[in-house]
Amino acid sequence: MHPLHFGSLLWPSNNKKIVQYPTLSGDAERCDVLIVGGGLTGTLIAHKLTEAGLSVALVEENGIGSGSSSASTGLLQYSNDIMLSDLASQLGEDRAILFYQECKHAVERLCQLAARLPQDVGFKRRSSLYYASSAQDVPKLRSEYEMLCKNGFSVDWLDEAKIKADFPFAKPAALVTSGDGELDPYHFAVRLAEQAADRGLRIFERTSLVSVEGTKGDLLCHTTGGTVRAQAIVYAVGYRPETACCSAIDVKLARTYAIATRPVPSLAEWHQRWLLWETARPYLYARTTTEGRVIIGGFDEDMRTPVELQHQLRAISLRLLDEAKALFPRLPLELEYEWNATFGESNDNLPWIGEDPERPGHYLALGYGGNGAVYSMLASDIILDELQDRPNPLSSIVGLRNRKTGLPT
Repeated sequence: MHPLHFGSLLWPSNNKKIVQYPTLSGDAERCDVLIVGGGLTGTLIAHKLTEAGLSVALVEENGIGSGSSSASTGLLQYSNDIMLSDLASQLGEDRAILFYQECKHAVERLCQLAARLPQDVGFKRRSSLYYASSAQDVPKLRSEYEMLCKNGFSVDWLDEAKIKADFPFAKPAALVTSGDGELDPYHFAVRLAEQAADRGLRIFERTSLVSVEGTKGDLLCHTTGGTVRAQAIVYAVGYRPETACCSAIDVKLARTYAIATRPVPSLAEWHQRWLLWETARPYLYARTTTEGRVIIGGFDEDMRTPVELQHQLRAISLRLLDEAKALFPRLPLELEYEWNATFGESNDNLPWIGEDPERPGHYLALGYGGNGAVYSMLASDIILDELQDRPNPLSSIVGLRNRKTGLPT
């Protein structure tokens, strides 16, 4: 059993040809940057750094994309689990708007990158329907709509009549954001790694980091297969925060459930195949796939490890299938894949990205929250800027220095 997920996963079931990489063996490896973790975050950062001309090595304890990336539902959305209006109360309006704008730009760059890859990674541009779960949520949703409009985001308001005209379900109100997307996150990570490897990235699978000694500019990284000397190290370790050995971060691990149906003959009644999610917390989320499947997830629980028994998983899976059928009662939906996976949230609803002020040369790329892929793209930009001593406007928002550490910016 994988420590981060349990069940039958949709994305790795596609028998596309996957490159295998060697295990590290020996003590001859040297690089500018060592990346720990071969999921979507690690491969995006590796892709960015090799493109910038840096010498990069990557170690992954299992196989590329085999962790949380293989269990992700692959929604690319710039709206966060925390609404812009709430984030403005937390950060101040200007900083919250900047963060949302950068998330929007990150989604666009992800879409462009996925579209440029020579292999199919299940990518499609989509809009998102964010609906009020109850009438009580409408005023807050309206306030969010007005704030997004005021600050130049592409968003539309749908009342109950319009929703009923477009969909086979009724909701009190919704807003529609454009510029989002969907993809197969597992194969996206795999293909990014392949492209980066063609540019010089050295990848070592089945290789775990054991310890690090030395100082910034000369770090000796011990792994289960040998050592690597690097000027800097990046921890893209997903929902295994203990691997980063950082005392500054504060994270809550939980678990979520998802299912994928068999392909259906037609999804015509699913208006423009929009991504769906709701204002309730925890929330349900749903999308379609390029081969005509329906994916729906939710029913999050405050448990840090996945379920271990099939009958426990099946009980939740059937509830999710019922939710999908309630939204689209005319679709002939049949369960085919079902899984349960760990995910992480930070207490301030923001990712942890940047250099550890207590350990110079050690960089974190932990995209905790509902926008894992988007935060991974942000991390690739922020970490490259920090490695090259360039200022990044998000460093003061998502970095470690001014958060739990209490250190001055």
